[in-house]
Amino acid sequence: MPETPRSPQTTASKELSTENLSPEAVCHLVVQALEAMKGQKILSLEIGEVTDIADYMVIASGTSNRHVKALVDSVVEQSKAAGHKPASVEGKETQEWVLLDLGDVIVHVMQQQTRDFYDLESLWSEFSSVETSV
Repeated sequence: MPETPRSPQTTASKELSTENLSPEAVCHLVVQALEAMKGQKILSLEIGEVTDIADYMVIASGTSNRHVKALVDSVVEQSKAAGHKPASVEGKETQEWVLLDLGDVIVHVMQQQTRDFYDLESLWSEFSSVETSV
């Protein structure tokens, strides 16, 4: 019997499936992907109590634009493998600061001088850190 073609709506909603990953699990997946590619100064903040944009924010540094690209590619690859396709990836043109929107988790990957300049940690300093690594 021939397979029934799926409507675009069914396919799109399937792509957005999170395979039942909790926000904590997505955050953990992101941190692991960054650590695997030698991300630096990885900081995970729980922000869900004070904002509706996400439950977690992860900030990490790369040593160069190539390293930032490798970190971002690792997070995207691991997220897709877990069934959690990124909603958006911004900043891939320059690789100085790349933002990944994973729904409940927002990921900022930056070169160190960009991270020092914008100092997101200070802006979000009142929130508890979930995980850090050097």
